[in-house]
Amino acid sequence: MSKSIAAALFTILATCFLAGKDAPNQTINWPQTGAPVIRVTIGKFKEVSALAGLRNYAIDTSAENLWGKKISHIGFNLYLYDKNKARIGQGWIALDNVGPGQVVKFQTMVGASGVPVSVELVPNDLPAELRPLAPPKKVSITVNSVPQGAVLSVDGSEAGTTPKLVQLAVGKHSLGFTKEGFSSGKFPLEVGPDDASGGSVSYELGSAAHDTIELRDGSVLSGDLVSVNGMQVVVRIGGNAQTLDRNQVKRILLTERDPAN
Repeated sequence: MSKSIAAALFTILATCFLAGKDAPNQTINWPQTGAPVIRVTIGKFKEVSALAGLRNYAIDTSAENLWGKKISHIGFNLYLYDKNKARIGQGWIALDNVGPGQVVKFQTMVGASGVPVSVELVPNDLPAELRPLAPPKKVSITVNSVPQGAVLSVDGSEAGTTPKLVQLAVGKHSLGFTKEGFSSGKFPLEVGPDDASGGSVSYELGSAAHDTIELRDGSVLSGDLVSVNGMQVVVRIGGNAQTLDRNQVKRILLTERDPAN
């Protein structure tokens, strides 16, 4: 199986809070569920150079084979994220011919366009005998809307209000957005096999879903205009019809809507 296919099927997310070069050691067991096969220790981030906003780090790293068999080969991507969960850099870890109980020590070199505060360890090359142990890949994506505060649904299930950090599996998804005063909308999103956490999507809500009635006293009502004549204006607000004296109304802005079936 190719590296890209393996990465599509098998992902481990390990979030470790760091503090640049002074970060304490972090230990990650893989897989995270069931009996661990390998234990990776991410040492302190040691900044070795910085130029034009790019920081280069050396990390003392060790890996221990907790399995009862020899691991012929295994590879991981190491992604780095800043405090806003934006991906700012990456590195690679590859192990070959690691016997049962054996500990391998090495240095990992990574570059980052900022200060890393978390890491993600993603297998990209697994031997056939270890692939069934890996969980399905999921990525973290920040979903936002313009304006913010819309009710978000993911594949038909309510997920909170925007902006919202969600976990999505590889495949096709449907994001729904609703907000009082705006047209509801849906946004199709597909998570690819090589996508990593830290991305974001933003959906711009349509124009107001209701008519706007501006009164002479400066107040503004949002609702559905029912009727208007020389004496009164009837508008439905929140499902209830409200009658206004025509002289109270300064201006009416109508919103185009699809005709009723």
